[in-house]
Amino acid sequence: MSFYSIVIPVYKSEDVVTQTVQAIQEVLRKHSLNAEIVLVNDGSPDDSWKVIQKLAESNKNIIAIDLLKNYGQHTAVHCGIANANGDFIITMDDDLQNPPEEILKLISKIDEGYDLVFARFRQKMHGRFRSLGSKFVGYLNTKIFGKPKDLTLTNFRIFTKETAQLMLNYQTNYPYIPGLLLMHASCIANVDTEHHKRESGVSNYTLGRILKLVARLLFNYSSFPLKVMSGAGVIVSLLSFIAGIFYVFRGFLNEESVPGWTTLVVLISFLCGFILAVLGVMGEYLARMMNQMAISQPYLIRKKVG
Repeated sequence: MSFYSIVIPVYKSEDVVTQTVQAIQEVLRKHSLNAEIVLVNDGSPDDSWKVIQKLAESNKNIIAIDLLKNYGQHTAVHCGIANANGDFIITMDDDLQNPPEEILKLISKIDEGYDLVFARFRQKMHGRFRSLGSKFVGYLNTKIFGKPKDLTLTNFRIFTKETAQLMLNYQTNYPYIPGLLLMHASCIANVDTEHHKRESGVSNYTLGRILKLVARLLFNYSSFPLKVMSGAGVIVSLLSFIAGIFYVFRGFLNEESVPGWTTLVVLISFLCGFILAVLGVMGEYLARMMNQMAISQPYLIRKKVG
């Protein structure tokens, strides 16, 4: 009989996390599923830790982990996966937007032989702002990780223990879970599920958090910014060269009234473009070195119960 680990990052959820856990436990009991629930408190400023600590102390199938500080959702999920014991690992949110009964659809789909299955919501209940952010992040996933265009990525997903272990072996201080899963799974699918409105509170995905996520994608898993800067440097150099020829001819025709102005403009334009190109090339090498030397210490655990 398969054993499942349900990993849930917890942040500002003291009012809803108990309800979430109880709903999951009801589904597990109803369908006789052998599972554990791993709750990771991501430095939440409210009493979320006290709530999940009590849950873990009262139920042997619940593990509660308190991170030293707020590292972000993806790092919290990474911690949960590292502490999971299941043959299959399910990740979901703490606010009941992912209905626990839909777990059965994920399990049924991955039993067909897939390594990784993402839920695809029939109708998203996110706000417009977060939906736009999700679309942009989805575009980056396609460009950086080669995500198939017909594949939808969500935080509600299931994957095998083998896929999780391969993902954990990738050393990085800035984990991005969907990208790491795409890198280490070969047989991937979607399954349609429901998506509910939040039971309480508002989304924790602010503009700042979305920008941090985009920065993590660009600078830790891609050399795209460096390539853009290198390309810009080459273009500026070419344009300055063309401008230099133009001003040299004007100088020969004595159309410049300020002595030395032509030489100054040409040198500044050319050197600035050349410096950008050189910095881009150096940055490319530096990025490759950082990727090879990265160490796996993305978080610190304050306390673990269960």
